[in-house]
Amino acid sequence: MLGSSRDCASTGVTKPVSSPRGQGTREIAVLIDRRTLLRNAAAASLIGGSGHRARADDQSAEKADYTLRIATGLVELAPEHIVSTVLYNGQFPGPLLRFNEGQHVVIDIRNDTDTPELVHWHGQMIPSDVDGAAEEGSPTVPAHGTRRLAFTPKPRGFRFYHTHVVAGSDLGRGTYTGQVGPVYIEPKTNAGAYDREIFLVLKEFSPTLSQGGDMAMEALAGSPVKALQDMGRAADAAAKDRPKGFEVGYDLFAINGRMLGYGEPIRVKPGERVLFHVLNASATEIRSLALPGHSFKIVALDGNPVPTQAEVPLLWLGTAERVSAVVEMKHPGVWIMGDLADDDRRRGMGIVVEYAEHKGKPQWIAPKPYRWDYSLFGAANGAVAAAPDETIEFTFVKHNAALEGFNQWTINGEAFSMDGMKPAVSLHEGRRYRLKFRNASDDIHPLHLHRHSFELARIGGKSTSGVIKDVVMLGGYQEAEVDFVADNPGATLFHCHQQLHMDFGFMALFNYA
Repeated sequence: MLGSSRDCASTGVTKPVSSPRGQGTREIAVLIDRRTLLRNAAAASLIGGSGHRARADDQSAEKADYTLRIATGLVELAPEHIVSTVLYNGQFPGPLLRFNEGQHVVIDIRNDTDTPELVHWHGQMIPSDVDGAAEEGSPTVPAHGTRRLAFTPKPRGFRFYHTHVVAGSDLGRGTYTGQVGPVYIEPKTNAGAYDREIFLVLKEFSPTLSQGGDMAMEALAGSPVKALQDMGRAADAAAKDRPKGFEVGYDLFAINGRMLGYGEPIRVKPGERVLFHVLNASATEIRSLALPGHSFKIVALDGNPVPTQAEVPLLWLGTAERVSAVVEMKHPGVWIMGDLADDDRRRGMGIVVEYAEHKGKPQWIAPKPYRWDYSLFGAANGAVAAAPDETIEFTFVKHNAALEGFNQWTINGEAFSMDGMKPAVSLHEGRRYRLKFRNASDDIHPLHLHRHSFELARIGGKSTSGVIKDVVMLGGYQEAEVDFVADNPGATLFHCHQQLHMDFGFMALFNYA
């Protein structure tokens, strides 16, 4: 059980639903590509048929638990802002999929587009061939075809699914689209000290390219490392007269597919304890979230329970991070839960929280500055992570406008190549590895390891233990250390989860020896 209520999600133009069938609507056309590799792999994954559940009279076929349909559709962010983008089952977010921990699941994916697609099951420890990354050898869902997946969901908690194709300079592809949906893997046992749960998916729309800028640095605890600053300056000097590379900005912002003021409010009662599952589904942005007069008691990060359930005044989430937090409703009124950035909030990144028997204009009160510190949620008494069997060091460098105006990213001096599948790291099953990350750029990087979870060992200049994640934000010119056990054999992708970074070099492939 997960609590006394199952309010699957809350608000938005279309609610995520827990029905085990996908219901396609408003299919048009779509374009997605992951280079020639995807096209070559497409035929191997073709099943044929309509993509709906297997027929009941087909005794040889296992019935699908869910069906996902990929097609272009419309999202009404507000009456005057209706956007066309690629969706799952004709809605944004895609349907909420509830799995049971350890219980086999079958999913049919229908691609009603003209190009191959991939669906990545983010945060799950599953085989490479169903994980949904071309670099790992996952077959595609071919154009106008179907692929059936079968796996055992794990670990428990808040996960999600999303496209995993290259976008490059095309802002109509990849995670710039609306291809994202939440997953909740029900634990076998969990009392759940809350009254209701609500899923919030934060997402920007209408992306545009602009000529570079610096990312805000006030989000994270910790201080820059001088040696990394010097390395970054040297890379800038090597770029000579090249300007800063392209970045992506957005015109429209929404939570659960509705701009602030246009969706149904979250209606609460005094004394109610609401568990918010928050997903930053952005392609490139770090997001924040605050609710005036309330605090967030963090109970899980990336779906994994934290050792210390600390209360914080606001949330910071890197791209693809998830936070599960309980908010006690004890400050009656009509409030805006929204992003700290005034422009982004005014253009839609917020949602109204309305107490029973309270009406009026929603109020926003800016919180005091607050830096996100992962170590707050670690094991008590200064416990440190266990010693690793081996340490692997990665240094990340930005090369301004090196690729036709786009920044190129290197790991230990090498940009990822699909042809050679490098840089690559060799792992030995059963060993505990410590990954030491060194960021020689001013960007915050949400670093993601596929098919494994990792434990934070050092972050923001502090040692810690017990915080288990699959994405971690690494601050500009900062270092971090994370540990993982090589316990899921198969090709495993590591990358920055910002689409603009991974498309232009910021990836490496881990291979089991």
